[in-house]
Amino acid sequence: MAAADELTFHEFEEATNLLAETPDAATTSRSDQPTSQGHVAVAVGSGDSYGAEDEVEEESDKAALLQEKQHQQQQPGFWTFSYYQSFFDVDTSQVLDRIKGSLLPRPGHNFVRHYLRNRPDLYGPFWICATLAFVLAVTGNLTLVLAQRRDPSIHYSPQFHKVTVAGISIYCYAWLVPLALWGFLRWRKGVRERVGPYTFLETVCVYGYSLFVFIPMVVLWLIPVPWLQWLFGALALGLSAAGLVFTLWPVVREDTRLVAAALLSTVVLLHALLAMGCKLYFFQSLPPEHVAPPHQAASLPTNIPLSPTLPRSMAPS
Repeated sequence: MAAADELTFHEFEEATNLLAETPDAATTSRSDQPTSQGHVAVAVGSGDSYGAEDEVEEESDKAALLQEKQHQQQQPGFWTFSYYQSFFDVDTSQVLDRIKGSLLPRPGHNFVRHYLRNRPDLYGPFWICATLAFVLAVTGNLTLVLAQRRDPSIHYSPQFHKVTVAGISIYCYAWLVPLALWGFLRWRKGVRERVGPYTFLETVCVYGYSLFVFIPMVVLWLIPVPWLQWLFGALALGLSAAGLVFTLWPVVREDTRLVAAALLSTVVLLHALLAMGCKLYFFQSLPPEHVAPPHQAASLPTNIPLSPTLPRSMAPS
């Protein structure tokens, strides 16, 4: 009995020393020996696999810590160029995908969640607004040129000021309206805790991409058919306004019904005013030039001779 205890003690001491030398080793119970003897087996060969798994876990932990540190680094100020540089870091496929999403709005398909994905950009909205302003000014002048060819009495001169008017109107709408909307939703968040607004850049991005549908609409307005022009305008307005309503509804539905209905109605009304303003200002027809008719040029018949008269001061006395 004493010899068995001494043998067990020596085996346990050897196992302890081996574990101290190889900390990655694992201990398992000997299944082929009776458990009453208390024999312990040391699986040294499996230490390599466990060591590889530990290295993979350590590398993943280091990568996660590195990403967390990079995220916690101080962001540059909004007055610096590097702050806005990230908002223009977008590829062509992403811009085209977001344009397609703005042209085909679907109920329950949130534009911010499905297309922006917490990565709003300013590249798309900037060039969409610039293109819309340029197309508005050019097509507005082309409409007058075509009208003059159909009716020579219309006097036309190039209206370069329409480029400035279009640029100021479009960019002010694409920035000031989202700013007012974002400020209102932030105020409502303080009143209603469940109202969670989008960020300001997300709101600007949504409005910028919603204006893309007006570009083909303006080109189609070159067709000189008034009812067809209004039809194209109504279709474009419906698509653009539907995209805005579907995107804003998840935010405002937590508010009261009155506030939600008033807010969405205001958004649609402002969008309609923009479309109607573009139609009435840039595509208005010039009045015909006032030219006297040819039959009114001669007020007296030509066959009646005129008797010469002298002034009273020159008459002979």
